[in-house]
Amino acid sequence: MKNEILTLYTKTEFDAKDRQLFEQFKQKLNEGKIRSAEKIENEWVVHNWVKKGILVGFKMGKIVEMPISKITHFLDKDTYQTRSFSKSENIRIVPGGSSVREGAFIGKNVVMMPPMYVNVGAFVDDGTMIDSHALVGTCAQIGKNVHLSAASQIGGVLEPINANPVIIEDNVFIGGNCGIYEGVLVKSRAIIAAGVILTAGTPVYDAVNKQYLPKNEGKAVIIPENAVVVAGNRQLKSNPEFSIYCPIIIKYRDEKSEKSVTLETELR
Repeated sequence: MKNEILTLYTKTEFDAKDRQLFEQFKQKLNEGKIRSAEKIENEWVVHNWVKKGILVGFKMGKIVEMPISKITHFLDKDTYQTRSFSKSENIRIVPGGSSVREGAFIGKNVVMMPPMYVNVGAFVDDGTMIDSHALVGTCAQIGKNVHLSAASQIGGVLEPINANPVIIEDNVFIGGNCGIYEGVLVKSRAIIAAGVILTAGTPVYDAVNKQYLPKNEGKAVIIPENAVVVAGNRQLKSNPEFSIYCPIIIKYRDEKSEKSVTLETELR
């Protein structure tokens, strides 16, 4: 399918066969059979051809009315309507304004609290909780048993095409009002405290090891496994009278941390 999608990406006009190919591509996204990024031999690999396939849907689509009631409707591309689910899929999407766009994978035992939104290309693995006012952006990869607290924002990416998606590995806890953007990778079992903002260019200080996290040029920061990150600040070298925002790893996950982020299995 990769080569067919790349060919489709170069086209400006589409026929019925093209639409059929796109629908097959989108269904594989729905089922989690293809992903914009995946872990291969302990390394995350980004599949830009998948992002190009998603962009084809926007280029191919036409604006149509999408009714949700007799008095309310949406206007969006006909290639990306709202996903529907069946009881057999074993998820919970609680009433009250939530939406999952077609082309997003939702695993088993995922709980979605209103209102929240999951965009096209996202992959949300089993047992994750998406709380109220949380966003899972385009192509974001969310692992198993992740907790996205209320108003947390996981940034999306479709342009530029070579940009990496945000990746949240298994068993990560993300506090309320957090923002994680621009291809940041959060490794398994990390805890991101409420209000922390992480971007590709954000220096993160590891207070345990007394150094800033290493970052390769052109790549986003990687939050280590078990790191507990809080919002802090650092002094400006150019003007010591002022300080600037700086996330800080205050410790690595311990018994006290475990108790503070224990998930309620009854909710799932």
